[in-house]
Amino acid sequence: MLRTSASRVLDDQDREEVLSVLDADPVANVFVASRVRSVGLSPARLGGQMWGFGPRGGLTSLCYAGANLVPVNAGPEAVQAFADRARKQGRRCSSIVGPVDPVEKLWERLEPYWGPARAIRWAQPVMAISSPSPVPPDPLVRRVRPDEFATLLPACVAMFTEEVGISPDLGDGGALYRSRVAELIRVGRSFARIEDGRVVFKAEVGAVTPQVCQIQGVWVHPELRGRGHAVTGMSAIVEQTLRHFAPAVTLYVNDFNAPARAAYRRVGFKEVDTFMSVLF
Repeated sequence: MLRTSASRVLDDQDREEVLSVLDADPVANVFVASRVRSVGLSPARLGGQMWGFGPRGGLTSLCYAGANLVPVNAGPEAVQAFADRARKQGRRCSSIVGPVDPVEKLWERLEPYWGPARAIRWAQPVMAISSPSPVPPDPLVRRVRPDEFATLLPACVAMFTEEVGISPDLGDGGALYRSRVAELIRVGRSFARIEDGRVVFKAEVGAVTPQVCQIQGVWVHPELRGRGHAVTGMSAIVEQTLRHFAPAVTLYVNDFNAPARAAYRRVGFKEVDTFMSVLF
């Protein structure tokens, strides 16, 4: 068995060192970095714990342990240390997500205790773009207004259910999910094309750092798919996010979603990494 040092729970005293680790790969780490930059490392504010591997002043690896379990720059020894802590704590997350190698190795160690998974997405290409798309943007894609929450919410629920395989209304009746949708609208990070009270296309800027922002929740109304709305809509999202949020835009997509991958390539996104997700 691999011998390792133990991981430790980090706090706000470790913030600058944590950000240094995260900023070494701003695209892969945008979700975790966004959380740390916005709320710090206190578990009460972070919505979970940040585990570190390596001594103070020599931190090498991280693992965000909240609603998701997300390893960061985790080599074999760090993976073993994080798996040990996760196993002893018990599963509190709804997914393990991140770069393929550490996620796969974490799952190998946790599956005997946490398995079986509801679904495993073995390969999710990470795509990025840092310049406006050559495709003309859809001029009707705009920020969603707070008074349009009731119009947008069914589209968000449909997207989540289609993507994840379960409804976000399970568990707490959807209260947490509705709160997140409303918050993204409130801060101006929810975009859509809405016609006659129907959402044609929508997407959200789910995470933001000074280096990059991450797009999530891309969805086109099922009756309107195949008409190019995803391409022109994403071109508009790229244009607006580059202007207002960060100098690069990223997202990740299931490898089996060929239409989405083709649409993102037409917009100008390039594949830069591969994620894996284990869903519970």
